[in-house]
Amino acid sequence: MPIVCITGASAGIGEATAELFAREGWAVAIGARRTARLEEVARRLAELGASAVFHAKLDVTQEASIEEFVSAMTNTLGTPDCLVNNAGLARGAERVAEADGRAWREMIETNIFGLLWMTRRVLPAMLERGSGHLIMIGSVAGHLGYAGGSVYCATKSSVRSICEALRLETLGRGIRVTSVDPGAAETEFSLVRYSGDADSAAKVYAGFEPLHAIDVAECVLFAATRPDHVNLDQIRVMATAQADPWHVHRVAPE
Repeated sequence: MPIVCITGASAGIGEATAELFAREGWAVAIGARRTARLEEVARRLAELGASAVFHAKLDVTQEASIEEFVSAMTNTLGTPDCLVNNAGLARGAERVAEADGRAWREMIETNIFGLLWMTRRVLPAMLERGSGHLIMIGSVAGHLGYAGGSVYCATKSSVRSICEALRLETLGRGIRVTSVDPGAAETEFSLVRYSGDADSAAKVYAGFEPLHAIDVAECVLFAATRPDHVNLDQIRVMATAQADPWHVHRVAPE
């Protein structure tokens, strides 16, 4: 069976994606910083039917961590057929004039450099083999910016540009590149953004039903399981109640 590697797989979209691939019998490699959570996910993947499971600590902001993870993964399972660059975050909702810059650096190092270094480490072996699929978890924020999200939006816009360039750089080499760009999805995303403030996180999704992790994961699996000659360039998926990053129809509680 084919092999999928998923970053940031200890929760949310990464975890849901790993579970779907496991149900399809893929060999699944997962990495994240929270090793205790990762071990729980790995046990569940085996129970769900994954043909093999590899898990190890992975911090995509550290090149040494990426090197150690990928080396161990390839020695155990081989070169992945599909790499899902899911690890990413938003931190805070500072406006540019009020920011101190620390959150900017964290988002740029995770969302851009982490994705680039992970891709750089896996892609050459895919090119040598003549096949592979790179799936990036972007965001509708990469298409339209919003107040308080300047740097996060910039990082996701960068992901979109990186995908466009990768399609050209790998053209004719058997590589597929897909960007899955969700809108508001109720995962730990907002809890991370507001540094554990559950009340602030809950307000993001108040009054409407947002996407759930499984909704985005299903898009990833669908893209990965198309015939080799079919590449889904970009999937933008939002809740029915959401039109763009800042227009959401909310219903007041009764």
